[in-house]
Amino acid sequence: MTELLVDRTDAVVTLTLNRPSAMNSLNVALKEALRDTLAELEADRSCRAVVLAGAGGSFCAGQDLREHVATLESGAGKTLDTVQAHYNPIASRLSSLPKPVVAAVRGMAAGAGASLAFLADIRVGGPSTRFLMAFAKVGLAADTGASWTLPRLVGHAKAIELLMLAEPVGADEACQLGLLNRVMDDDEGVLPAAQELAARLAAGPTVAYGAIKRQLSVADAGTLADALAAEAQAQAICGGTNDHRAATMAFVNKQRPVFEGR
Repeated sequence: MTELLVDRTDAVVTLTLNRPSAMNSLNVALKEALRDTLAELEADRSCRAVVLAGAGGSFCAGQDLREHVATLESGAGKTLDTVQAHYNPIASRLSSLPKPVVAAVRGMAAGAGASLAFLADIRVGGPSTRFLMAFAKVGLAADTGASWTLPRLVGHAKAIELLMLAEPVGADEACQLGLLNRVMDDDEGVLPAAQELAARLAAGPTVAYGAIKRQLSVADAGTLADALAAEAQAQAICGGTNDHRAATMAFVNKQRPVFEGR
């Protein structure tokens, strides 16, 4: 079985975590496939937006604990080497990918699965969507970037609550907290809506989108001076693109702009 399905439709690449019988939990093969595919997509100019989804009725249940138990019992190496080898590179790639990432979060997103969703730029869910910061339930702290993304999405106090109490968050509360951007019907709405949104973004000024992501990353952790410097750098880059020139001319001539991502 192929743990990660890669589907290309025009400029949108859909990555589907494909272990439905295990709620798409993350074993080594799936983590390596996701890590390596994201690295390829970063340099792939034909890909202008990414959708991250899960096969079946769940998004991702997080770390495959059956595999993890086998590692614990074998005593081979450090049991959480996977954080450095897999989760950290995946989180870095997703957060810095210079193109929009949309997560189609149907069903459960737990532990590292929830962390993956939080690294997306936009999250689309349905009534069945559940987020569960399950790390503390197995005596662990957060990983896959959740200690960075979660407080930025919900605030420090709520992040502490979600991580320590490890209580599930349903779709309605997730929308109120900012964990979901949109809620659609489960059966046919979540993935198509995410792909439609990704297609819309792929047709937009993707160089500018990448710059916006970098700006916000700097501003989240920096001072006003840091943010202003990042804005100046971003505008210098975007201002030199064909997209900026063509869109400005189109606006002046009352035409619809066509963006090429360069």
